[in-house]
Amino acid sequence: MTRKSPNITNKLWSCSALLGILLLWQAITGAGIVDAFLLPSPLQVGKAFFAEFPALMEHSAITLSEAFIGLGLGILLGFFMAVLMDRFDILYQAFYPLVILTQTVPAVAVAPLLVLWFGYEMTPKVILIVITTFFPITVGLLTGFKSADPDSVSLLRAMGAGQGQIFFYIKLPGAMNQFFSGLRISASYAVVGAVISEWLGGFGGLGVYMTRVKKAFSFDKMFAVIFLISFISLLLMNGVEILQRLCMPWNRESGNE
Repeated sequence: MTRKSPNITNKLWSCSALLGILLLWQAITGAGIVDAFLLPSPLQVGKAFFAEFPALMEHSAITLSEAFIGLGLGILLGFFMAVLMDRFDILYQAFYPLVILTQTVPAVAVAPLLVLWFGYEMTPKVILIVITTFFPITVGLLTGFKSADPDSVSLLRAMGAGQGQIFFYIKLPGAMNQFFSGLRISASYAVVGAVISEWLGGFGGLGVYMTRVKKAFSFDKMFAVIFLISFISLLLMNGVEILQRLCMPWNRESGNE
C-alpha cells in the first residue's frame, strides 16, 4: 500500500496538469485569441476524432502492422549485433562507430531514398522502422553485457563453464533491465518511424491520412491523429512495462521487500 500511494499521487498530478492544459487550450480558442482554423479547440478535436473513428482505426491497423513488423526485426537485429560485438572485440571496434553513425542521419532524410528504391509498399516503411529501433536495443543489451560482474564470470569459468553458459546464466539475465529500457524507447520510435515513412508515400496508414487532411486544411482531424499516435505510443510503452514485470518477477519481489 505504501508503494501504491506515491504512484497514485504522481498519476493524479499528471492528470491534473493535462486537464489544466486542455482547459487553458479551450479557453484560448473559445475566447478567439487564436483563430479556430489555425488551432481547433479540444472539443472540435474530440468531435473530429469520433466522426472519423472508423477511418482512423482502419489506418491505425496499417500503421501498427508496419510498426510491429519493423520493431520485431529491429529487436532481432539489435540482439544479434549486441551478442556478436560483445563476443568478438574486433567486431565491436569495427561496427560500434557505424551503429552510432546510423543515428546521426535524420529519418526524414533517409525515408525519401527508401521510397525511391523500394516503392510505396510496406518494405521501405519497415526498413526505416528497423533503422530507428535497433539502436536502443543494441546499445542497451551491449551495455548490460559489458557490465556483467567479472567475479561471477570468473567463478563460472573456474567451474568449467563455457561462453554459452556464461552468456545465458550471467550476461543475459543481467542485461534484461537495459533491454527493456531500450525496448520502451524503440516501441515509441516504431510508431513515429512508420508515420514519417507514410508521409512520403503510401496507400494507407496514419501518415497518409495526416497528409490528406493537411491538404484539406482540416486541422481538427490533424490534431485527432496526433493525439491518437501519442496514445498508441503510450499504450505500447505500458505494454513493455507489463511484459518486463512478467519476464522479470524477481524485480517485483525484491521491490516488495
